[in-house]
Amino acid sequence: MISRDLALQLRDAGLVWHPESGDRFQLDLPSDVEAEVEADTFTVSEMTIETRRYPTGTILAFNGTTEWALDSVALADAVWLPREDQLRELLRATFRALRRLPDAYEVAVELAGEDRRFEHPDAAEAYGMALLALIALTR
Repeated sequence: MISRDLALQLRDAGLVWHPESGDRFQLDLPSDVEAEVEADTFTVSEMTIETRRYPTGTILAFNGTTEWALDSVALADAVWLPREDQLRELLRATFRALRRLPDAYEVAVELAGEDRRFEHPDAAEAYGMALLALIALTR
């Protein structure tokens, strides 16, 4: 799972999330809400947390959760934590390789005709760094 910091950078750079079952997320609520709530990681599932789309926007509805009183949150109040496979898919044709180094993973991509490499001890984080560079290039 990528770090919250990288997830926020991706969101702020313009990555759009279309929630699907199995997606993980954390909340990004106003500062007057307890910080512990933001540290929890949730998973979209038709049984407990479902996506509801309305003309006014998309919400994540919490069905039958008893941990704390929350019926739903706006999609804008959630931070998507994409999985490694989702990040690789978002890189599309730019992705070249994932290599295991002695103490890190290296993601190789081609951006604007240039070979770029991103290293991190966590493969998902390396994918996320590459995706951030791709989004920055397209802005």
